[in-house]
Amino acid sequence: MADDAIRCDACPVLCYIKPGRLGACDRYGNHDGQLVRVDPHVLLDRALARGSSVVPFLGREHEWDGTLVGNPGTFVTAIGAGTTYPDYKPAPFIISSEVEGVDMVTVVTEGIFSYCGVKVKIDTDRHLGPERHIVRAEGEAVGHVTTSEYGSQMLSLGGVRHLTGGSRHEGAVTCETLLNLCNGKAVDLKIDEGASVVLQAGQSPIIDEVREERMRVGCGSATIGMFAKQWFGKVDEVVVVDDHITGVLSEHQAGKLLGVPETGIRIKGRRSTPGRYFQVAEPGTAWGGTNLEDPLAILQPFKPKLAWPGLRLLMVSTTGEHHTYFELDENLKPVAKETPKELGESVARIKENCEPALCTVLFMAGAGGSLRAGVTENPVRLTNSVRDALTRVTCGGAPVYIWPGGGITFMVDVSRMPENAFGYVPTPALVAPIEFTLKLQDYGDLGGYLDQVRPLQSIVPEESRRHIAARPDNPWPLYPGKPSRSVR
Repeated sequence: MADDAIRCDACPVLCYIKPGRLGACDRYGNHDGQLVRVDPHVLLDRALARGSSVVPFLGREHEWDGTLVGNPGTFVTAIGAGTTYPDYKPAPFIISSEVEGVDMVTVVTEGIFSYCGVKVKIDTDRHLGPERHIVRAEGEAVGHVTTSEYGSQMLSLGGVRHLTGGSRHEGAVTCETLLNLCNGKAVDLKIDEGASVVLQAGQSPIIDEVREERMRVGCGSATIGMFAKQWFGKVDEVVVVDDHITGVLSEHQAGKLLGVPETGIRIKGRRSTPGRYFQVAEPGTAWGGTNLEDPLAILQPFKPKLAWPGLRLLMVSTTGEHHTYFELDENLKPVAKETPKELGESVARIKENCEPALCTVLFMAGAGGSLRAGVTENPVRLTNSVRDALTRVTCGGAPVYIWPGGGITFMVDVSRMPENAFGYVPTPALVAPIEFTLKLQDYGDLGGYLDQVRPLQSIVPEESRRHIAARPDNPWPLYPGKPSRSVR
């Protein structure tokens, strides 16, 4: 080949790489005529997590004698391990270790995922955009808005249609957006007919250039129920403004049971059940996730037969971020007053009960037949083994959720994985670590590559391998029993 270039077969792109250069994925390079994986291969150590020093696999003066004895305190991840492409090859590492007297096997590979995306949970009451509307990065469609959940807005980003079903630029931008989110970097997104957002896993979202501080304590009705006793006797009426369910103290069951008298208040919107109102305003980024800058806009005139001059009214949002205290004048019209100290304390209590606003990024993908073929020559047996809980699936050592039904469709919180665990190939697709851990006997039963199994001691320490501390809040992947949150 010209200029001593070598061909990389780690993915379908099949780059020709010149000496001293990297392939299109930036993961493989030509080092003195040898194809090398640029990123270090990551191993997790429980010893480091406890603050202890790492025990070497073997003393430098010893050589491995071929026995199946391992160190249960070290887990070989797939980060930096390499792939099985062109798919008929066994996984790069099939490692045996003994844990509590049980011979275990971990099969590790970096999967190339075209069928993948992320689900982003954004803790905020603010309206980001209508459901099903397009989410864009650099002007390209990369996902859509999905259903709101309790105190959070949800986005679905990526997927094979955005990666491969649109223009080349759409696929490239989608791949870059997913890669940055999964590796803990910030991304700028714009929602059609909605907000501009900056998202980063484990960080608070920035919405229309304003950083969120907290998610709501509950809907308006729930807030009434939680704090009714703290308001009783200190104020005559409380309205908790919320885009979804606005609560009214005097009408709510909590107020009724406490003996709060009727106040004659009348709320715009659709009455659901006593003290609970839907559609009091349009969605927005102001009071309680509505477009309200003035909360009085949701009030109709008080009923004169029930209301009285001097009636004390507190209007507050579900986060306590917005609140105003009013008293009715002689014409039964609300007049803003300074908030009494005891009511200010209740507003502070609402804020105290609001958790910090965060972005959670969940990587979701399907482990296809080619990836499973690196574990066994009969891939469906691996699927059945995962379904029967004989095989534990992890991503960079982090626990995953396996979706019910056919195949191996999994989801993982990227913040529980080692940093920079993801890569890409310009097909485009994401490269993510995946490990399958099971008992050695079960691996033989599913038709695994037993001739490729090698003990943990054969993983010789070298510069291309990096030991990092295992997260203490993750279950230890090598535990021979069923996965348990109590295992460390």
